[in-house]
Amino acid sequence: MGTHAPHIVWDWNGTLLHDIHAVIDATNASFAELGLESITLERYRELYCVPVPKFYERLMGRMPTEAEWLVMDDVFHRHYWTFAEHVGLTDGARELLAGWQEQGLTQSLLSLAPHERLVPLVRTHGIDRYFLRVDGRTGPSHTSKAGHLVRHLAALDGVEAARTVVIGDAADDAAAAAHVGARAVLYTGGSHSRASLERAGVPVVDTLAEAVATAAELAQ
Repeated sequence: MGTHAPHIVWDWNGTLLHDIHAVIDATNASFAELGLESITLERYRELYCVPVPKFYERLMGRMPTEAEWLVMDDVFHRHYWTFAEHVGLTDGARELLAGWQEQGLTQSLLSLAPHERLVPLVRTHGIDRYFLRVDGRTGPSHTSKAGHLVRHLAALDGVEAARTVVIGDAADDAAAAAHVGARAVLYTGGSHSRASLERAGVPVVDTLAEAVATAAELAQ
């Protein structure tokens, strides 16, 4: 495969993994423990942003202290990973991954989910064989994706940022792509509302099939 071939970097949560309802359930379970009011999916999508402490700032009216953030993060993940055991892939994801690979094209997976949890979960869903590389987060959880994407692409031999398209469900995916000189397509099935995604200034789609088709066009 030449260095000028298109490459997709997939996001995991809310993109390949259809976990938005698990996220909402975990968020509300953690909010209950923390004395915060529950939140609807629509409200979550209006307010959600990365780094995640800024999301809590929008909810609380102030930035949580470091100590508060550590508690919030721990409580959320304790609930989330319980719900995540019962979550499936987004409709069509497996077929799209296989189809891209069958064309002789490459793809990888980059997530802010903890690496030690991400890798076994991807393997459990039987899709690890489609990726050149799977990278989860190894540092603090209150980070953005830009630096993570820099390291991810550097580890992919022969993958050119200019011919890379990031497919994700968050404005942070578009920001990370712009940071490295890649393109981005944002999917509405995850953490953001369509309106908030459109503010990122990149193509916004409602299905992963549209995302892959758009990525192929962008990477030409």
